Amino acid sequence: MKALSQKRRHPMAVIALLVMGLLLTGGMYAMFSTANQAKADTSFSASDVSEGQKLFVANCATCHGMGASGTAAGPSLVGVGAAAVDFQVGTGRMPMQMNGPQAQKKPVQFNDDQTKQLAAYVASLGPGPALPDAAMLDDKGDATHGGELFRVNCAMCHNAAAAGGALTQGKFAPSLAGVTEKHIYEAMATGPQNMPVFSDANISPESKRDIITFLKTIETQGSPGGATLGSLGPVSEGLFVWVAGLGVIIGFTIWLTSRTS
Repeated sequence: MKALSQKRRHPMAVIALLVMGLLLTGGMYAMFSTANQAKADTSFSASDVSEGQKLFVANCATCHGMGASGTAAGPSLVGVGAAAVDFQVGTGRMPMQMNGPQAQKKPVQFNDDQTKQLAAYVASLGPGPALPDAAMLDDKGDATHGGELFRVNCAMCHNAAAAGGALTQGKFAPSLAGVTEKHIYEAMATGPQNMPVFSDANISPESKRDIITFLKTIETQGSPGGATLGSLGPVSEGLFVWVAGLGVIIGFTIWLTSRTS
């Protein structure tokens, strides 16, 4: 007991306890923050993985490297999960057409089966976000709650009407009109381009479903209040008022002066 008491008074004891506390706290945070994603996707067959590897070597390894370990031209794909591949390839953003601030949507180069196979191969390399459950894509969530979540988490980039908006250095948040439910869910789960990752710990699957329901609701409602003016908010609306209003005033002034002369 005396020996233990002396060690507790040792100058390094406080530092050792602090280091142990930091390691314990960091380990627990990492474990709980990734618990919803650190699961291997077992929904694919061995055949899907094998065919996906062939497709990857032929079409993707030039940039992402053999084994998807990454190169100077492309990041590692180990641990990005099947959802990331399905989103990037399924929207035509990958393979990239050319280097730029961000990958842009274009016609897809792989069919659904090939996209699934590529996703299966990448999912086999490490745990990551899996393909979304079909039950979360039925547009039967709470649109009101989804609208609140969208305005808090997404509207600052995508616009309150989901019309998209400009970011810095040539980047942009795209319009969400016409985007499929699956790709919206996958974008939230994987955080493509400049978008942050909204894991299940941040926004639950049910809340993601609500957001998707809100987006599809406003998409089908159209614009009952009149012309949207691009849904760009007070800037475009104010510009329209100034141009149209001043045009009317100038036109009326010219008409008055022509009458008096």
